[in-house]
Amino acid sequence: MTTDRQRGAEGDGAGGSTGRGSVSGTASGTGAAPHAGPVAGAGSGVAPDTGAADPDATTAHVPPGRSRPGGSTHGTPSPEGSPAPGGTSVFPTLVLRGPQPDLPQRRRVPARLLITAWVVLLMAGVLVLVNVVTWSALTARTDDRVDRALAQEIAEFQGFAAVGVDPDTGDAFADVSSLIRVHLERQFPEDSEILFGWVDEPEGDARTGAQGGERSATRGGRGGEEVVTGRIRQGQEPPYDVSADPAMVEAVLDTPDARGVLDTPAGPVEWEKIRALPPEGDGGPAGWFVIGYFTAHDDGTSAGTMGTLALVSVVGLLAAATAAWWVAGRVLAPVRLVRRAAAEITEEDLTQRIEVSGRDDIAALAEQFNSMLDRLEGAFTEQRRFVDDAGHELRTPITIVRGHLELMGDDPEERREVVRLVTDELDRMGRIVEDLLLLAKAQQPDFVRPEPVSLAELTSDIDAKVRQLGDRDWRLESLAEETVRLDPQRVTQAVVQLAANAVRHTSPGSTLRTGSRVSGSEVRLWVADHGPGIPAEEHARIFGRFSRGGRTARGDRGAGLGLAIVRAIAEAHHGRVDLVSAPGAGSTFTLVIPLTPVDDRDGREHL
Repeated sequence: MTTDRQRGAEGDGAGGSTGRGSVSGTASGTGAAPHAGPVAGAGSGVAPDTGAADPDATTAHVPPGRSRPGGSTHGTPSPEGSPAPGGTSVFPTLVLRGPQPDLPQRRRVPARLLITAWVVLLMAGVLVLVNVVTWSALTARTDDRVDRALAQEIAEFQGFAAVGVDPDTGDAFADVSSLIRVHLERQFPEDSEILFGWVDEPEGDARTGAQGGERSATRGGRGGEEVVTGRIRQGQEPPYDVSADPAMVEAVLDTPDARGVLDTPAGPVEWEKIRALPPEGDGGPAGWFVIGYFTAHDDGTSAGTMGTLALVSVVGLLAAATAAWWVAGRVLAPVRLVRRAAAEITEEDLTQRIEVSGRDDIAALAEQFNSMLDRLEGAFTEQRRFVDDAGHELRTPITIVRGHLELMGDDPEERREVVRLVTDELDRMGRIVEDLLLLAKAQQPDFVRPEPVSLAELTSDIDAKVRQLGDRDWRLESLAEETVRLDPQRVTQAVVQLAANAVRHTSPGSTLRTGSRVSGSEVRLWVADHGPGIPAEEHARIFGRFSRGGRTARGDRGAGLGLAIVRAIAEAHHGRVDLVSAPGAGSTFTLVIPLTPVDDRDGREHL
């Protein structure tokens, strides 16, 4: 017995202005004074036609023109922009009435909401991807199971037909119906499978059995043997008996395809068929062996799994959104504190600080914000003190000048003395203002302009200048020979200021020592005296603005800005000012600047 498996090819497959504008060109004929000026109500918000004040009016005046000489301002108004008959030019005034429009404010979206939305969006995308992949995997598994079931049954029938012997009798099968019937009797299909055979009827045979039942006919030339034709089915009852439905049987057998899908009341069924031919030389009818697999159960299982997965995904998404909202709130809590602190901070109260907890980036942000507040508080405190001290220092000479001028009499000698005192106070005010401007400029990046400088020449020049400050025993102790980069003018200004300060605190004939040297990686220029000295508790204070030493001479009227300027110059060079002093032992002020040597041959810095 042979079979011919026939498989056919499967199917192919806003705006305008908010106010009204009016132009008034009336200046006369409204009761205006004869010499009221070229524009009536200029700058007063008075409407030219009514004379009433308009609080919402904004006036824009056209520049005045020329007036005719002589004449009166009374009479009929002339055309706009032309002189009035009386000789006064009349100019239009543009009046814009109505409140000014408010600038639109951008709507802010909370960062907490943005973080939560992005987390939910990301989670939703991942869960959708998981659901799609899972559905694809379940569908592929169902298709694979159906393919394996169909292929297995077809292969078993092919093997049984290739042997062509009845296992019970050992005789070869004489016809297709016997082959299919015996094979079906030995099969145990699953609940979702249906196995049946169909034997073709002989041509010209008109005898048929009951509808849907087995049809039989007697084929001649076989000694009267009865050949069963039509439907052959064995085994348990399937979900739906496709072999008992003539329309479905016809749809399966008449199609040239070897495999297909049918829609049945029990759901879709995937089928596959194979042609069974009679033995060679036998003119008996051929037949079909059909295997069907109902996929409704597997599809239901997959749908149930996907429903459970979708429910879990929704619950997980809600849980993730809740967790993201809570975590974002905890993470952004310091940011909210920063925002609230920034909103509460004013220049009158800079004491607000943020409590820092944790070691993450938000905690670092809070620490930096607190550090910024510390710097701001220090800057504002220094600014207030500076303004108060400056006001006090400038108020004193102003008071002196005013008092002398108010009491000045007619005596020429008294007048000369008053002029001398006033000039002296004005000079002192000028020096204070110049020092204040210098300290203000010290915060700018171009305050110092370094250039290659020979320390020997710089020290010699400074020594020559300070000798003119007073009758002192000036001694040049040391002279550095290196060439370095610094601002010679600012350094000279600082050292001269230190020398002037030493002159003010010493008596004529006292020894003052100056010098320069390079020590390690630092350049040092100093001024030393044998004056009264400075107590240790005042070492830091005297470098502040408007600070004076406690042992200042009675005749000293300095503003207390000299040492502050020296410190500003040193810090602009990334250096410092060192002070060694004690009461009764004199003082030594040293300007210390980091060493930046220069190659004398080409003027380049050593890196």
